[in-house]
Amino acid sequence: MAKARSADAKPPLDVETDLTLMALVERGDADAFRTVIDRHLTRVQRLAARMLGDVNEAEEVAQDAFLRLWMFAKSWHPGPDNSVVPWLRRVATNLCLDRLRRRRFISDVEPPDRPDPAALAPAAIDAERVHAAVKRSLLSVPDRQRAALVLTYYEELSNAEAARTMDMHVKAFESLLLRARATLRTALTRRGLTVDDVRGLA
Repeated sequence: MAKARSADAKPPLDVETDLTLMALVERGDADAFRTVIDRHLTRVQRLAARMLGDVNEAEEVAQDAFLRLWMFAKSWHPGPDNSVVPWLRRVATNLCLDRLRRRRFISDVEPPDRPDPAALAPAAIDAERVHAAVKRSLLSVPDRQRAALVLTYYEELSNAEAARTMDMHVKAFESLLLRARATLRTALTRRGLTVDDVRGLA
C-alpha cells in the first residue's frame, strides 16, 4: 500500500508564484532561481532579440539580467501582480540600450539600407520576407524609439507600463511612441510595406 502524502509536503516549485520563488531566491535557493529562469527566460530573450537584432547578444543580455536578479534579489520589490517580469523587462531593456549605445560609440556610421527587391512586388512577398523586411525596418529606428515600439506592440504593454519600464513619465513616453511610429512608418514605406504588415508578426 502506497504511503499517504505528508500533509506538510511542499508543492513543486514550478507551481509556486514568482513572489514565493523570489522569497526563496533571496535566501539563496538555487532551485527556485532555476525555476524563475525556466519560467521567464524565453520572454526576456525574445525582447532582447527584437531590440538588438542578434540572437547571440540577446542570450547574453538575458544571462546578465538573470544574474542581476540573483545578485540583487533582496532589493526586488513586487508590483501589483507580484510578477518578476516587469523587473526583468526593465533591466533587459536598459541592458539593450546600453549595448546599442556602445555600438554607436564604436561606429557612428550605420550601414546603408540595401534596396529590398520585395518592394517591387508587394503582393508576391511571402511571410518570411515580410518578416525580414519588418525586422530591418524596426532595427533602423533609433534605440529608445525602438524600445517604445517593442514594449508597446510586441510586449503588449499599456503606455503606463511601458513608461515605467523605461523610467519615463507617461506623457513623455506617449510623445516618444508617436515619434517612433512616424519613424517606423517611413522605414516601412521605403521597403514597400505598411504598418499593417507589422501586425501579427512576432
